[in-house]
Amino acid sequence: MEKPFGQNVPSVLAQPTFPNIATQAFDAGLTLPQLLVNACELNADRTAVSNLGCRLSFNEINRLSADFAAYLRHGLGLAPGERVAIMLPNLLQYPVALLGVLRADLVAVLVNPLYTARELRHQLADSGASVLVVLENFGAVAAEALPGTAVRQVITTRVGDHLPWPKSLVVNTVLKHVKKMVPAFSIAGAVRWPAALAAGAKQPRVFSQAQASDTAQLQYTGGTTGLSKGAVLPHSALIANVAAAEQCFGYAMDPATDVIVICLPIYHIAAYTNLVFTLVHGYHAVLVSNPRDIPGLIKTLAEEKPAFFSGVNTLYDALMNHPDFAKLDLSGLKLCLQGGTALRRATAERWKQLTGKDVVEGYGLSETSAAITYNRWNAPNPVGSIGLALAEVEISLRDEQGNEVAPGEPGELCARGPQMTTGYWNQPQETRDAFFAGGWFRTGDIARMDEQGYYFLLDRRKDMILVSGFNVFPNEIEDVVALHPGVLEAAVVGVPDQKCGEAVRLVVVRRDPALTEADLRAHCRQHLTGYKQPKVVEFRDSLPKSAVGKILRRELR
Repeated sequence: MEKPFGQNVPSVLAQPTFPNIATQAFDAGLTLPQLLVNACELNADRTAVSNLGCRLSFNEINRLSADFAAYLRHGLGLAPGERVAIMLPNLLQYPVALLGVLRADLVAVLVNPLYTARELRHQLADSGASVLVVLENFGAVAAEALPGTAVRQVITTRVGDHLPWPKSLVVNTVLKHVKKMVPAFSIAGAVRWPAALAAGAKQPRVFSQAQASDTAQLQYTGGTTGLSKGAVLPHSALIANVAAAEQCFGYAMDPATDVIVICLPIYHIAAYTNLVFTLVHGYHAVLVSNPRDIPGLIKTLAEEKPAFFSGVNTLYDALMNHPDFAKLDLSGLKLCLQGGTALRRATAERWKQLTGKDVVEGYGLSETSAAITYNRWNAPNPVGSIGLALAEVEISLRDEQGNEVAPGEPGELCARGPQMTTGYWNQPQETRDAFFAGGWFRTGDIARMDEQGYYFLLDRRKDMILVSGFNVFPNEIEDVVALHPGVLEAAVVGVPDQKCGEAVRLVVVRRDPALTEADLRAHCRQHLTGYKQPKVVEFRDSLPKSAVGKILRRELR
């Protein structure tokens, strides 16, 4: 890039007084491990992350991640560019594993820890991951998924592995033997996380040789074929996204004093970039392992008094509906962000009434390294807007042929800039289909722009269902349901849902007249993660079809 990053940021978003560490790193061509290791050394004695009441300093993350990098490269003999899958909830192990993978010049594959064996097997096989790091709570799923994949080493960890003794013993014992949250499993040759770190500590240090253009991460997202696909994200794209956040939100907070709570799972691109932002700038990040535990989350908010909070509609609503929420002292709250699904006006208005703070909405995708638009945090915004383009993001609204539409007219929201994916892993046709000429990435979402440059989403992808901010593609669910011997045909569409934004509606034609809704739900629970479960199950004698036999989902809607 010839000019410095951020020169095209809208003046209403520019925040020139914040230390633009990622902006400078992008201009200098640094990589994520260089940027993060520099941050660890600069903030060595400060708390980097905490979880379950325990903390890791930046110095500890630096040391432990170096140990893990040495174990991966020297202990396991991995070559630069090999993939390492991380299947963890938000625990202290996450930043250690992530930075260890990056500084070993390996590619991180972030996995939803709630995946079924079928879903996990696809992601492991598609990415060609050589190593899987998994919480032992999900070890049974991993053991079932491993056959047929390229994984040659599994590293298991327990929730309490980074907690001090005897708390670590108590937590691990209670989870396994009292709460029965660790099903029995057996994985030949699996190595425990503490043993991997101990082995790495004895190995020579590893120094990253990666370039900014090299792949740092495969971010899996829904595919039109019903199978998830890996968006290839280079170091430069992820740093560019953090730099854009600096330009937009910079001086809203103070790294010296402010605490950031990360509730959304780190495998999700929004939470991932939040974590990188906090580490780069020396914030204390509180990792919430289970945001569905609303009483526990409220207790965390009461103890930590965060300055930053990010969530989706359902999380904001769940918090406000809990009787203890009104008792919280949120006077230190400075910034509340929301993305992944359209912000409901009732949610935003109620949050403002209860906390005095606006919920600031943005828009982004896995393929764009998270957000590419955001509303202003310190001024009014048009109702219903997803905001203005962030620094270095160009947006163009186009028709089906790739031509720009007239001003004010709706068109497919297309974007280009340093934050964009370079394509889909081992999917050349999907990659070609995802871009218009000139490097314009096609989001598949229809939007319009007003005279001030604010964007408004009008429609989502034709068939995609957005459940609490997570993409659900009907083909995947239909394929799973069709595996049931009692099903003749199946179709899936989205329906409006007050709690989740949208929900899954499953319409089935029986092969076996005795097939029941309970049978289908049990089948879906076995093969699909929670947010993909049908909320509505309907039986019909036939499905609407075109002349060539294609099921017409639009008629079912």
